[in-house]
Amino acid sequence: MCEDTHGIGRRALFVTGAAAALTLGPVSFAAADGQDTETRTVRGTLPPGSPDFVYVPVEVPTGVQEIKVSYTYDRPSVPAGTTGNALDIGIFDQHGTELGGKGFRGWSGGARTEFFVRADDATPGYIPGPVGAGTWYVALGPYTVAPQGLSYELTITLTYGEPGTPVRPVYPPSRAKGRGRDWYRGDCHLHSWYSDGRRTPAEIAALARAAGLDFINSSEHNTHSAHAHWADQAGDDLLIMLGEEVTTRNGHVVALGTDPGTFVDWRYRARDNRFGHFVQQIHKAGGLVVPAHPHATCVGCAWKFGFGEADAVEVWNGPYTPDDEVALSAWDATLVASVRDNRQWLPGMGNSDAHRDPDAVGMPQTVVLADDLSREAIQEGLRAGRSYIAESKYVTLNFTVTGGRGEQAGIGERLSVDADTPVTVRLEASGVPRCTVRFITDQGVLLTSDPLPVAGSGTVEWQTTPSYAAYVRAELRHETAAGTVPGALAALTNPIFLGHRHG
Repeated sequence: MCEDTHGIGRRALFVTGAAAALTLGPVSFAAADGQDTETRTVRGTLPPGSPDFVYVPVEVPTGVQEIKVSYTYDRPSVPAGTTGNALDIGIFDQHGTELGGKGFRGWSGGARTEFFVRADDATPGYIPGPVGAGTWYVALGPYTVAPQGLSYELTITLTYGEPGTPVRPVYPPSRAKGRGRDWYRGDCHLHSWYSDGRRTPAEIAALARAAGLDFINSSEHNTHSAHAHWADQAGDDLLIMLGEEVTTRNGHVVALGTDPGTFVDWRYRARDNRFGHFVQQIHKAGGLVVPAHPHATCVGCAWKFGFGEADAVEVWNGPYTPDDEVALSAWDATLVASVRDNRQWLPGMGNSDAHRDPDAVGMPQTVVLADDLSREAIQEGLRAGRSYIAESKYVTLNFTVTGGRGEQAGIGERLSVDADTPVTVRLEASGVPRCTVRFITDQGVLLTSDPLPVAGSGTVEWQTTPSYAAYVRAELRHETAAGTVPGALAALTNPIFLGHRHG
């Protein structure tokens, strides 16, 4: 075993890629000389204000069968209200660390203290494949650093020998049996043990079926390593799409339904002006761009990239909280702006973001009207906003607006009638006992119903005109004992727009 010391300012540092990344001096290994394994241990300290990513180069000789990395770091006490130490980790191979991820071989964030990569296998979160000779890079991500600094110890072990046989990835099909044009239920933000979740794909698939879901989307933090582990969980009754939760320092975005094996880089902030490039990559790979929990309060979670390039936005994430209430209100403001500016509107969706017990898969779920149970059809329904969000499989909604001559529009559609034409807004709901229905327009809440019966089913109607309501959407809320404060959501719809489109 050999030891070395790294420290900001103590060894040569090289700027790589974005400005917020630094490369330390290399860790060298000799070529195999009758040894089975060889280990190097390095230590260093990162000060407050460290760059987002610190790369530790590892000179890998020929003949390496496996690379294994483990690490620890200190967690000193900090004053109340001050962030402590949190250090993420991953690795890039001899193809380098340039943005785009050509050399990407895995990321576990802070979920694991060690990992390995070899040709035939890898730790969940990492990509199997040959350990080629050249300079590899252990990527350290100081997520937060205490005032005392962050001291770490990194141990790298190379195992020499013949590589195993690479495993050819098998991916789930992009179509399930389906029911033709129908309403399909899905949860597109889920985490397994391939990032920081604790469930296997098999456990998630079983919970998805129990929750009445027709489709799910794999969305691990900053890795596509799970893509090759879902095929045997798909079936005629469950479409499994593939994606990633791109977890930047300025917010998270779900790449929803990308081509199998697509990796989307996350190593940039909004100020770096790189996001548009990766939006194009997601779209080119057949995926949707969906900012996740845009008003979450965790460090780095709030969305700072704007919504101009998004295909939808997550307005309800897991159990309903004040963060979601803010996200819902902010989203409603975008609907007003789309009417004012006569531009495309941004649909809302909901997902569970389930990681582990007791997180409920399918709470909430997005119910989308699609022509078929296929990746393309589901994405088209989501992109068009033909969807509503429900807290469970028991909630079913039918929401329409009808004009005087029988013209009718449903969720995500437009009823093109003159500004003074009387229209009838109608919501039929089931599975929502004692919930209150609210109709919201560009003016705000214009109708609040009495609580629905204990049986959970009911119908609410309201008359208006396009000149009075540019759009209307519905919310169903649980009872609350807090006076005029609205209760937690049970369901909500995307809007129906009223009147002729301008221009």
